[in-house]
Amino acid sequence: MFEDVVLLRGRINGTLCEELVPPAMSLLTFLREGQGLTGTHMGCMTGHCGACTVLIDGKVAKSCLTMAGTVGGTKITTIEGLADADGTLSVIQQAFRDAGSFQCGFCAPGMVLTAVELLAENATPDETEIREALSGNLCRCTGYRSIVAGIRLAAERLAAERG
Repeated sequence: MFEDVVLLRGRINGTLCEELVPPAMSLLTFLREGQGLTGTHMGCMTGHCGACTVLIDGKVAKSCLTMAGTVGGTKITTIEGLADADGTLSVIQQAFRDAGSFQCGFCAPGMVLTAVELLAENATPDETEIREALSGNLCRCTGYRSIVAGIRLAAERLAAERG
């Protein structure tokens, strides 16, 4: 027998969330329509473009391919969860901005969240490692040079913060 709804209980951007969701609802749809978190973008809906990228327990995930009912007990971070409550950008977001990493901005949330995971795992990635990390994200505007520059700048700033 199939259930009509499943309980999603976890944290989204640090806030406890308990919601009943249809079992076939994507995390992308839940975040955008159910939570109003529209910074997570709807792109290809096949997991190729990375516009829907979120962090689940600190790891990148394509929210268009992840069923909302499967993420119970996890910590989900969207692009909205990176800035401070007063709107101050995170170090990584500010580095992307300062490097002029984006033109249209559609790919920005996925690129930034991918950088968050990369820099949490590797504080000093080289260009090859950065480009490998970005391989699940598509940008039609920049050619990636400015995105790589943004990640390098973020790595430098995070290193300076650590001392």
